[in-house]
Amino acid sequence: MVIDRRSLLLGTLAFIGTSSAGKAFASTTDSDIAYVATARRGMSDFCVLLLRVDGSIVREVPLTARGHDIAYHRPSGRVAVFARRPGAFGAAFYLDKTTPPHIFTPGEGRHYYGHGGFSQDGRLLYASEADVEGERGLIGIYDVGGGYKKIGEHQSYGVGPHEIMLLADGKTIAVGNGGLDTVPDAGRENLNVDTMEPSLAFVDAESGKLVAKHAMSGDLKSLSIRHVTQDKTGLIWFGGQWEGSPSETPQIVGSAGLDRELKLVDAPGGGKDLRGYIGAMAVSKDGRFIAASAPKAGHVLYVDSETGQVVGKSDLKDVCGLSSEGEHDFAASSGFGVIRYETAEARVISEHELQDIAFDNHLRRIS
Repeated sequence: MVIDRRSLLLGTLAFIGTSSAGKAFASTTDSDIAYVATARRGMSDFCVLLLRVDGSIVREVPLTARGHDIAYHRPSGRVAVFARRPGAFGAAFYLDKTTPPHIFTPGEGRHYYGHGGFSQDGRLLYASEADVEGERGLIGIYDVGGGYKKIGEHQSYGVGPHEIMLLADGKTIAVGNGGLDTVPDAGRENLNVDTMEPSLAFVDAESGKLVAKHAMSGDLKSLSIRHVTQDKTGLIWFGGQWEGSPSETPQIVGSAGLDRELKLVDAPGGGKDLRGYIGAMAVSKDGRFIAASAPKAGHVLYVDSETGQVVGKSDLKDVCGLSSEGEHDFAASSGFGVIRYETAEARVISEHELQDIAFDNHLRRIS
């Protein structure tokens, strides 16, 4: 395949319909909103859903292409949604306003990997991006008050940065460098599986300097680090995607710190039982328990961060979205329109199903 790395397909840029964007489907306030998720309605209509705890829809924001993850800044009520990789649009809006969202883009020769987050003061938005021609990962920086104008870029110190997370210190960004190179002209095809170099990098949010980096190597070089979350001690937990032979699938959930090397959990059945793919990570409200979804296997794995031991595993077909719910509990969403509440010991508390809705990969809790 011959690819012009300098060109981005116009089809990757999606706009939100101004005639129906932000349409209020119920006369409610933002205090009713418990979750935000991207989803597909029917066979081809994409949207952002603002949901109550019981899964009913407070408001729906139409999209003309598939969204992925959601960034939320609690003090200001701002929300930003990113296109699924390798898309080239973002949409930002307020929870309590039904006016059309603001659309922003990564700029020429760039595309999004689907994730991002706000600075603690809400003035900046960070996004995981690709420099298409340069074949390197970036953290895009946007001025929120300036209409989400892009004002800078940091290196991600790897290829294919997927989820990025501003840590609790407010100054360090954890980056799951998947190691996989993609370009819009090739869709979602991974172009460098044989030479991929996944890593977990820690980047100074202000200067862009590399603080620390842990790389997968040896037999684990095909384990793409994708999603991250942080426990109460500051340790980063990650979920991976195995790109090697299925018969050689290793453990795919692990942890690392600024000064602590990568360590994989010892989960019963290993990565094979999880079908070699983690779709999302979350931490309980008290910061102790870690949840990792495996949509291909239909499982959610629960780990006690204090012991590193697996304490539960639940079953839910096509489960992916995860979020904390209460001190020790979690909410999980599926591609079949199900929202389920369960404990870290995998005990189901309640379950709700939305008709004609397929939730996308991520679920964001709104307190």
